[in-house]
Amino acid sequence: MTASDSSDRDPAFRFEYEPATVRFGAGCIDDLEGELEAQGLERALVVCGSTVGSTPDVIEPVRTGLGDRLAGVFDETTPTKRLATAIDGRERLRMDDADVLVSLGGGSSLDVAKVISILAASDRTAQEVATEFAETGTITVPDSGLVPIVAIPTTLAGADLSMVAGVTASPESGLVDEEIGGGIADPELMPAAAVYDPELVATTPASILAGSAMNGFDKGIETLYARNATPITDATARHGLETLQDGLRAFGDGERDIGTFETILEGVVLVQYGISRPGETTASIVHAFGHGLTRTDDVQQGAAHGIVVPHVLEYLFESDGVDARAGMLADALGVGDAADHEAAVVEAVTEIRDGLGLPSRLRDVDGPDPEAFPAVAEAILNDAFMANAPPGLEPTVDEIEGVLERAW
Repeated sequence: MTASDSSDRDPAFRFEYEPATVRFGAGCIDDLEGELEAQGLERALVVCGSTVGSTPDVIEPVRTGLGDRLAGVFDETTPTKRLATAIDGRERLRMDDADVLVSLGGGSSLDVAKVISILAASDRTAQEVATEFAETGTITVPDSGLVPIVAIPTTLAGADLSMVAGVTASPESGLVDEEIGGGIADPELMPAAAVYDPELVATTPASILAGSAMNGFDKGIETLYARNATPITDATARHGLETLQDGLRAFGDGERDIGTFETILEGVVLVQYGISRPGETTASIVHAFGHGLTRTDDVQQGAAHGIVVPHVLEYLFESDGVDARAGMLADALGVGDAADHEAAVVEAVTEIRDGLGLPSRLRDVDGPDPEAFPAVAEAILNDAFMANAPPGLEPTVDEIEGVLERAW
């Protein structure tokens, strides 16, 4: 750690965090029934996508682990996280008389499960909810009655210890007049339990894991330099990055044994622990870029993160008066002995990205073209996560466009 890692940061902080119960280890899904019993939950509706729901290597261990507490499987989630899907899920929850939602898969299934939980706690009609969403971009979370969620991730994005959810709505649903995207945040949306089984994650195709891994990896990076970082999140994010980068380098080298997945998952748990808190998150400028690049284009968010993160880091390190904590990042990424911490961090992040086989240029993905960069830059600057940019950063539209052009 260097003086620049802490010189502009207020040592006072308040840290409030009520995480999910964490179950970790190979084969831990075998005791899902026991976890539900410990939580006083009786009937589980599994929420997943159609691919997960039709893949025996994924769904059958979960069915077996739930045993007599399995009420049904709702396998209709999609990456678009539609409100209409959650509305259908609420009906299925009621039909199956379930008292717990088990989200299985990536972050989209978890987000849909959270919206189902919100809807199930409310007597409002689908149209009433959709009208509020269209007018405000969010959905009111009831004060009580939310259905507990048990999250079982099969990817590495690190959305599991989170109290936020993304949701969209389209005119095809008959509920809204135009395409809408928004989000919901409430401490009560934190899952009751998060179950991390490397054997289950190992069933996910490597290409999907690679993209999601960059999302999880960037959470650790951003947490260290975020404006609202704390000594507690410094500790978890730093150790998480150390562990995660070891696992991701091994994964990139073709090591796909359970030990590698255990290492990666351990890192993912640590980098997301404590970053989603009541009223705040440590997601920062890279995540704002991810939102800006994916808001109107089909580029996958993990790919977007992988492309821009080296350039965002360079921008932060080059900006005068910005406390981006290069020393702490260098230590976490195993390059603390380098003479130039900033260059070494960018190189280490780039090596991990390239080792995962992710694209390195915006021109190579289904993202915005340069003529759209001014609008994308405006969206990035207006993104809520920009409030967590490192202390001292005062970005302009031209500067954000410059980062996009370098990434092109």
